[in-house]
Amino acid sequence: MHAIVVEDEKLVWRDVPDPTAGPGEVVIEVTAAAVNRADVSQRKGTYAPPPGAPEYPGLECAGVISAVGAGVAGHHVGERVCALLAGGGYAERVAVPAGQLLPVPTGLSLEESAALPEVACTVWSNVVDNGRLRKGETLLVHGGGSGIGTFAIQYGKALGATVVATARKEKHDRLHELGADLVIDYATEDFVTATKDHTGDAGADVVLDIIGAKYMARNVDVLAPNGRIMSIGTLGGRHAEIDLVRLRDKQGALFSTSLRTRPDAAKARIVEGVRRDVWPLVAAGAIKPIIDTRMPMSEAGEAHRLMESSRHLGKILLLP
Repeated sequence: MHAIVVEDEKLVWRDVPDPTAGPGEVVIEVTAAAVNRADVSQRKGTYAPPPGAPEYPGLECAGVISAVGAGVAGHHVGERVCALLAGGGYAERVAVPAGQLLPVPTGLSLEESAALPEVACTVWSNVVDNGRLRKGETLLVHGGGSGIGTFAIQYGKALGATVVATARKEKHDRLHELGADLVIDYATEDFVTATKDHTGDAGADVVLDIIGAKYMARNVDVLAPNGRIMSIGTLGGRHAEIDLVRLRDKQGALFSTSLRTRPDAAKARIVEGVRRDVWPLVAAGAIKPIIDTRMPMSEAGEAHRLMESSRHLGKILLLP
């Protein structure tokens, strides 16, 4: 089969061995895979795949099951699925644990469903499972125009939260359409002041942050009493200094999580939570996959350049 391999920080489409379905696994014939920031980090050599994962980038895909390994129940050859991956999505075929499979949501095409597994699992596990966002609370989403951001905005609104997002000015109208109550231009506005003004000085109950060090001290400042900061990215650096007394006085919590490195059993639990809580909202049209661009998989390098420019809104799909 063909897959994208990383050679000297370049993405090369070449022949590789076919995957096989090990015990508890299936092989998917890939219809579409989605690009994530973690793929860019892997290409640059700063985010290696976890032990046992395929060496190729790609953390989510959709396709048709072509082989079923020993011990797999409830799945069959020819079944249309989408999947959360530890790697290997940039390929014509990929092996994946059966616990990380999701059905194609009602009303979506197989291709569209490839835009959902990674973002849905990331947002559910952080905003709901750890972050405990509830109706009437305020969710602050950094990077509102990203795949994570566009999903989190829709999910926050579906849960009955007030949603605030930071994003480039040119993305504001679209993010309002997705449900954001307030969108802040991070280049010209202070998100702490703007969020507090919008919430009557209450602040944000949950902060979903892909930026990291650059925003961390201000995340503490914007936090409401008993608020939760969910740190899931380091686009703005990995070393931060915060006032622990200020965080303590707010009874605040700081979580730092990674989805890719969790054990298969933990991922399966998250996938089941997404199937239970999120997929009905997708089927009802309350959450839609936001797809910016579709490209041939052989042009993955160009897809990464678009991702790094941050000019896209939502997801970038690769089609083998």
